[in-house]
Amino acid sequence: MYKAKLGEKLHEALSAVLPILAIVLTLSLTIVPMPSGVVMGFLMGGVMLVVGMMFFTLGAELAMGPIGEKMGSRLTKTRNLPLILGVTFALGLMITISEPDLQVLANQVPSIPNIALILAVAIGVGLFLVVAVARMIFAVPLNALLVGLYVAVFGLSMLVPEDFLAVAFDSGGVTTGPMTVPFIMAFGLGISAIRSDKHAANDSFGLVALCSVGPILAVMLLGLIFQPDGAEYTAAVIQEPETTRVLANMFLHALPHYLEEIGIALGPIIIFFLVLLKLEKRTLIRILVGLLYTYVGLSLFLTGVNVGFSPAGTYLGRTLSGLSFNWIIVPLGMLIGYFIVKAEPAIYVLMRQVEEITDGAIPGTALQTSMCLGVAVSVGLAMLRVLYGIPVMTFLIPGYSIAILLSFVVPRIFTAIAFDSGGVASGPMTATFLLPFAIGACETVGGHGGHDPPDRHPDPGRGL
Repeated sequence: MYKAKLGEKLHEALSAVLPILAIVLTLSLTIVPMPSGVVMGFLMGGVMLVVGMMFFTLGAELAMGPIGEKMGSRLTKTRNLPLILGVTFALGLMITISEPDLQVLANQVPSIPNIALILAVAIGVGLFLVVAVARMIFAVPLNALLVGLYVAVFGLSMLVPEDFLAVAFDSGGVTTGPMTVPFIMAFGLGISAIRSDKHAANDSFGLVALCSVGPILAVMLLGLIFQPDGAEYTAAVIQEPETTRVLANMFLHALPHYLEEIGIALGPIIIFFLVLLKLEKRTLIRILVGLLYTYVGLSLFLTGVNVGFSPAGTYLGRTLSGLSFNWIIVPLGMLIGYFIVKAEPAIYVLMRQVEEITDGAIPGTALQTSMCLGVAVSVGLAMLRVLYGIPVMTFLIPGYSIAILLSFVVPRIFTAIAFDSGGVASGPMTATFLLPFAIGACETVGGHGGHDPPDRHPDPGRGL
């Protein structure tokens, strides 16, 4: 059974990663000649991406989803609201602290201590996961809640240093990574069992959307406390290995770090799983196998994208923005953005859950295509911002306003799915390729763009 499933997941992974490989290799052979070491690292990273996605997506299906759903269902059976909300906060706090994407963001913002940024984001997620669960239990409309929250966000943005705004909005994306999304979405589905009305399952969506707002507000408040002089990102130095042995050692040196990181990330989930759930032997074995697949797959995936893809993204951004016809970074950024969303592991979790909840009425492929188009448009706008130093709020305010206004005229389920998709699209592929791509471009063009890089939300649900 697992062999057939792995074959299916391998096909999905190849379909997602090969277009990105083809685009970057074509650029390397034409207008952006890349050092051979960077190209080889990119190719090796691509192989690890494919294998990692294959194992991770199967692991999420076998373990992460069932664990989250069963834990949510078990909690609701207690009918103890303080217990439900307390455990929900603890889960949100612990899972966020261990989210790999958050560590990446914290290391790239030197003006704020890492521990302060991580704790602020984690508390924000924990509190707003509680808000999201309470919304489900009491059937509060999501769009009305979003209006109030984003009025608060944009009101607070008037007080926060301008250079810090991009960091605040980026923090909403890094908390919804491949570790968090499968668990939170399934947890919401389990919590929805407390209600028996026809909208209960539909309201299981929206947790990711609300969990993205908490970190934005928390980091803005952090910016007011620290009053940082600047919150510029720092790009890593591009390593150019001269031999295949040096390149292999780079990957072998990084792999144990990510094995440890993902082990720590899975720890809270496993602890809560063992404490709260009692399962029959067959189900337990299935989930444990799924956890192993998740662990191996995500470790390989993160090693591949961080060691292989990040240098290539930085190099492309620097070189393209330095060309005499640097406007080409806009259409190329849109092309890369269109395909890169397909390589985000959490996308497939969202697609599967949408198809299950709607009984196929909303096809996963249609959802993926719409997200790809949204990402393409917003990456194009982000590249324009890099080239011309356009303030970030010029895009964010109209984008969020349009999204929220649309939420009052589209079917209720589409509002929750739309805002969830914004968080899901901002995963490790974005953090380790599009973000370095944008930072590299900012370093080359200088000016305002060099100190206020485009926020890492190339997706409709985050306002662009």
